Amino acid sequence: MCIKKLEDVFNEVLNGDVLKNALDFAEFLNANEIIQADQHAMHYKGECVCYVDTRDESHSWLVWTAGDYSNEHEDFPIDKQTKEIAWAHANKCGSCEGVDCKPGKTKIIFGKDFANICSGADVAICFCNPSDNALECLKKLVEMRKHTINHFSDKSFRS
Repeated sequence: MCIKKLEDVFNEVLNGDVLKNALDFAEFLNANEIIQADQHAMHYKGECVCYVDTRDESHSWLVWTAGDYSNEHEDFPIDKQTKEIAWAHANKCGSCEGVDCKPGKTKIIFGKDFANICSGADVAICFCNPSDNALECLKKLVEMRKHTINHFSDKSFRS
């Protein structure tokens, strides 16, 4: 099976500022040695960092962060604005048809409890067409995930 490069998919589906921001994120992933493991999963050192998808019909792109964001790490602080943006992008359960994860579960994101969070792929934060501050927050969360992979050997901590 041939995997389309993320940049090629973005160029086919997106346009305008949405495309510009998506390509910026793809460049960020490449610069951080994060590789496309399959059509959607982005990996660093063999560990999933995030999932990326596009929607043709709405000309949009989505990113779900992988990993544990229940708290910041002592040696990788997260500022208040980044936490607030992450909280605003909590991945609420959509009661998707044909999956066995309804109705969602309670998750902690940077010390704050959220109910009814999607439990399908155990991803607590989702961005749709992130721009400006949201895009910077997404990048910071990816950097946090990369830091976790680099500094913690206990896979159960990394999720």
